[in-house]
Amino acid sequence: MGKIFCLMGKSACGKDTIYKQILSDGNLPLKTLVPYTTRPIRDGETNGVEYYFLTDEQQQLLERQGKIIELRAYQTMHGLWKYFTVNDHQLNLADNHYLIIGTLESYLRLQEYFGADLLVPLYIELESGERLQRALNRERLQTEPKYTELCRRFLADEEDFSTENLQRAGISTAFVNNDITQCIKEILTYIREHL
Repeated sequence: MGKIFCLMGKSACGKDTIYKQILSDGNLPLKTLVPYTTRPIRDGETNGVEYYFLTDEQQQLLERQGKIIELRAYQTMHGLWKYFTVNDHQLNLADNHYLIIGTLESYLRLQEYFGADLLVPLYIELESGERLQRALNRERLQTEPKYTELCRRFLADEEDFSTENLQRAGISTAFVNNDITQCIKEILTYIREHL
């Protein structure tokens, strides 16, 4: 039976870059499990790569069909944005291992759905000031920067990924992203040990 490696961490900790680097390692038998969202696509994102970008109507249809494994909804400064995982064409745990980017909440819900033995957490940490600077730099590159949403998300992450919440989820290993090359090396070793 395959495993789902769940890459998570606070916003702007480097998850997307780490995710792409892990997948580019040709020695790991990992498939992608691309999540879905109803939020607007950002400049530089591609539908089906970072997320599948759907309308609310498309999300509701999947929900009526019973295909949504887990769903999180956030009231943002720009309306209600939903993020969710779908039991779709991508998923075949009988034959494959997967890498997914998620939140602590999505990790726990996937664990409930598939069982704790199939989920492996990969928690990324980065000093808060560095995260905030990276988030600000990234947002400045957007055609229409959403600074208020950046601030809301930053503060929400502090609470969502609190030490207490991580402990309750049973996550005791963290990969510190001060040096991305070293961080990726440590994650790759950890994945190999848990395949």
